[in-house]
Amino acid sequence: MSACISPSESLWQAPPRLDETPLALRLVELTQAGLPLLEDPWAWLAEQLELSVESTLDLLKRLQAEGAIRRIAAVPNHYRLGYRHNGMTVWDVADADISRLGALLGAQPFVSHCYRRPRRPGWRYNLFAMVHGRSREEIDSYREHLRYLLGDTCAADDMLVSSRILKKTGLRLSPVGAKLARETGASVSEGPHQLHRGQALLPPNLAPTKRE
Repeated sequence: MSACISPSESLWQAPPRLDETPLALRLVELTQAGLPLLEDPWAWLAEQLELSVESTLDLLKRLQAEGAIRRIAAVPNHYRLGYRHNGMTVWDVADADISRLGALLGAQPFVSHCYRRPRRPGWRYNLFAMVHGRSREEIDSYREHLRYLLGDTCAADDMLVSSRILKKTGLRLSPVGAKLARETGASVSEGPHQLHRGQALLPPNLAPTKRE
């Protein structure tokens, strides 16, 4: 697992407006629930878009180049792999140092998400890092390691531990893609407890991707 950081302008670029590109929007609708389990999913996608396979792949590449699609990769369900424990560690660090310290935490392999968030009255923490492990003891040890890395730069910290999943799903633009896949007999992954084949991560997690 790896992570993300920081609201700095150097790391954030506004994505293209998908509502101004009908084919791109249609592509997202078709793939947001996962690519179908077919021998040639790209041919299926091209058929739905009424494009050639080459043009469909060119569209995907263009959206990646523009930043609308961040990557295409398999994304396993970490719960089924035994990583059933997680904790959102929260840290009170100097605002001036948060980009540097956030990059430090985000570089740790056991951190899946790392964010800068605003402080609020009664809530002093401004740096958040999600850790995952196979046991409570393991995530506690990760928190200790992050505390060691931050050292005196951290004034206070805590960890918010999940006790039950009430809902977990990626953002969907519309149900069109999943409905069409069901109508054509294509099998797609749905719901938080399925073993997802992958997601093409559109800001902030819209479409899936190729099976490995």
